[in-house]
Amino acid sequence: MDDEASVRFFLEETLRKSGHVVATASSGEEALDLIRDTRFDLAIVDLRLGGRVDGLRVLETVRWRWPGTAVVILTAHGSLESAMAAIREGVDGYLLKPAEADQVRRAAREALERRRNVVPCPPEAGEEVLQSGPFSVDLQKHAVTVDGRPLELTPREFNLLVHLMQNVDRVVSPPELVRAMAQYEAEDLYEARQVVKWYVHRLRRKVEPDPASPRYVVNVRGVGYRFEPG
Repeated sequence: MDDEASVRFFLEETLRKSGHVVATASSGEEALDLIRDTRFDLAIVDLRLGGRVDGLRVLETVRWRWPGTAVVILTAHGSLESAMAAIREGVDGYLLKPAEADQVRRAAREALERRRNVVPCPPEAGEEVLQSGPFSVDLQKHAVTVDGRPLELTPREFNLLVHLMQNVDRVVSPPELVRAMAQYEAEDLYEARQVVKWYVHRLRRKVEPDPASPRYVVNVRGVGYRFEPG
């Protein structure tokens, strides 16, 4: 999905030679039409598609409509803000133009592998349910309750909570939390902190009695986050 004909041709030829069946779109509107009724294994999306619908809107729609689709962002407009926005929507790869054919093939291969690995491995015996304070987490059903009240968490919010609960006796660093919840390696500590801060904010809104004075997901300034059972 790219608004430049030369880029679309390059991507199509590169992926076809790797054995993929490819469909292309030149605008956000065309992209939405493509994904409305068809599930793709992989989507390569330009953040700044032509038309009224930009790449982030397409990305949001893919994640909502087809959560199992792997997504790679390919753009000439790289920035921390755009990378974080893409990460928040669960991208599996991020490439800057101009990209070489080998880079595209590698990104596509790794994105497909990463998306397959997002499905959690079966928990070890005796670890099907995590219990800590008022929290009960069923790892197989991806179900969370607090004081018996069911919560609706996104996959990354769920992964964040589970990793904190599994490490209840220590402070977990932002880079480790990014890896645990998004299978993503942050470029640096600043980026990791910003990504985790956003997810922690969302998680607190769902699990804390008073998100402004968190009781369970506690920040240890300059180090990371710790789970307090209460």
